[in-house]
Amino acid sequence: MSAVPLAATLDHLVVLATSLASGVAWAEATLGVTPGPGGEHPLMGTHNRLLRLRTSSDQATAQPGAAYLEIIAINPDASPALVAPARRWFDMDDLALRERVALQGPQLVHWVARVPVLAAALQAWQQLGINRGEARAASRPTPGGLLQWQISLRPDGQRLFDGCLPTLIEWGPHHPTATMADSGLTLQALTLQHPQAAQLQEACRAIGLQAVVIADGPARLSAQLGTPRGPLTLRS
Repeated sequence: MSAVPLAATLDHLVVLATSLASGVAWAEATLGVTPGPGGEHPLMGTHNRLLRLRTSSDQATAQPGAAYLEIIAINPDASPALVAPARRWFDMDDLALRERVALQGPQLVHWVARVPVLAAALQAWQQLGINRGEARAASRPTPGGLLQWQISLRPDGQRLFDGCLPTLIEWGPHHPTATMADSGLTLQALTLQHPQAAQLQEACRAIGLQAVVIADGPARLSAQLGTPRGPLTLRS
């Protein structure tokens, strides 16, 4: 495989909730912070609330970086623009996952990596036999203007590698963190644990993704956070 200088970075963590109200309550009780505003995703019939994250690379400058935590839920007042049998992103239509979240409460289920050229990243994974889907244009309105991006979507909505392999995103001229207040949350480490750790490592290397820990073992996504209430680890 020819080298592709992609330099992927973590973009955001995905916490799935049965409703935005339950997601906000979870954040306040668990993280000690109230999520900021998000928006609606007409393509998927979902909506979200957001929290800006500092990352370890930001600590030297004490400036929050371009990463965030997304609390996402199906919007009961919206119908997705998807054409059946296509399904929502992040396995949100998977009944087993929805039942688990309904029973256990909001939880970390996935993450998204930012790439400068989505088409090149998808091609790099295709060469490894990984079908992360096709690039799909999406957008949502915000008070500061329209956010636009391209995101890798599979028709079946699957996350792959039990949520450890990231969905890929290429942002337009604006990133949502540009208008987010500092939440007081710091992402200290992201660990991808999976029985196919070697393949996961190869996939991350192929897109230039370095700031994650990859370990062999039962499938689990773990994010170590610093919060106003002290250290906390979110696990899938």
